[in-house]
Amino acid sequence: MAAGSLRSMDSAGKVAVVTGAAVGIGRAIAQRLAAAGASVVVADIDAAGGRRTAELIGKSARFVQVDLRDDDAVADLMSCQPQILVNNAGGGAVLTPCFPEASVKRWSDSLAVNLRAPMLATQFALPGMQAAGGGAVVVVGSTAGLGFGPHVSPEYSAAKAALIRWTTTLAPLHASHGVRVNCVVPDWVATERGLRERDALPRDERGPALVPLEAVTDAVVRFVEDESLAGRVLLLEREQESHLLN
Repeated sequence: MAAGSLRSMDSAGKVAVVTGAAVGIGRAIAQRLAAAGASVVVADIDAAGGRRTAELIGKSARFVQVDLRDDDAVADLMSCQPQILVNNAGGGAVLTPCFPEASVKRWSDSLAVNLRAPMLATQFALPGMQAAGGGAVVVVGSTAGLGFGPHVSPEYSAAKAALIRWTTTLAPLHASHGVRVNCVVPDWVATERGLRERDALPRDERGPALVPLEAVTDAVVRFVEDESLAGRVLLLEREQESHLLN
């Protein structure tokens, strides 16, 4: 990820909220930020998985159970005034039925978790970040939000596409609030679940190797620490070099 004159924000001593941190990508991001010295709030609706993530990290982490569809719960979560926010929670791409067969509540819930929740969490985090002199928000998107072809879950792909565009529109927050919002867009990632799903496919349908978890966590940390980057989108493709889309 090329940058110009690099100014670095130190993660050490910062409060970081990672949503969807009970398993997979979110857990790996929470662990990586803790290793960089941040105090991590593990936020997830999954109590067992969230507590396990916090246990794996140790004293520098605590778990908060939260339903990101609940405005008051998200406001309470952001009351810890994080300087780092990773909007990772989402999912539902493989759940059926999807739009238009899905009920209005079902596809609305998908939009609420995958699009509205990151917007809400960011809005609630901004005042505290600005008061603290600045902060970093990283959005975890998906390649489901790219391109013009069909997708099994129109609501999921639409939400991820919107997150990418939303990120780029927030570049001015760097100047107005001291807050940088950037987005990581990974292809299929080598989480435990991802590897199981790939291995379950016929060998001739598996395609390239999955995006390593380390590539995602590296990208998140770079966006957190590199103060020259705001409103940027980084694509992580399978077996290809990562590159900024904008």
